[in-house]
Amino acid sequence: MTEFQKYIQRYLDLIPSENWLEQMKISGSNTLEIYRNLTSEKSTFAYAEGKWTLKELLQHLIDAERIFAYRALRFARKDKTELAGWDEEEYAKYYFSAERSLESLIEEFETVRKSSVIFFETLHQSVFQESGTANGNEISVETIGKLIVGHNIHHLNIIRERYLPELNR
Repeated sequence: MTEFQKYIQRYLDLIPSENWLEQMKISGSNTLEIYRNLTSEKSTFAYAEGKWTLKELLQHLIDAERIFAYRALRFARKDKTELAGWDEEEYAKYYFSAERSLESLIEEFETVRKSSVIFFETLHQSVFQESGTANGNEISVETIGKLIVGHNIHHLNIIRERYLPELNR
């Protein structure tokens, strides 16, 4: 197994069932539930120096999902153009999340997730095994869909383990 495959597998292993499309809906709902129960003040909390605030983390989920879905679209349409990688830390420098309302981020996440669900649900079954190269690594459309889910669950776990206990003290 390559380093890239190991990296991806750690996210895929978090998906609790084979029905990853259903898990996409569930993880989205779980994310929205947490964020809708935050106050604006709590949304600016970071559990340690140099870590993202909860608002920045939500923006990261939005950006990652957009990028992953775009890759899946390209590969589903049999576009074999190699796609560049992205640096999440560089992107974070330009989130300007502090200037946005929590409500606007929640709305954006909800819209992006709904779009992803519709996209993957309506793909023809024959294209799920199509693949392409992104950031120098080959990946299939189906694996990208699962990556969206596993990545979301990964960050939900971090929120539950590192953010919420501190906020609920």
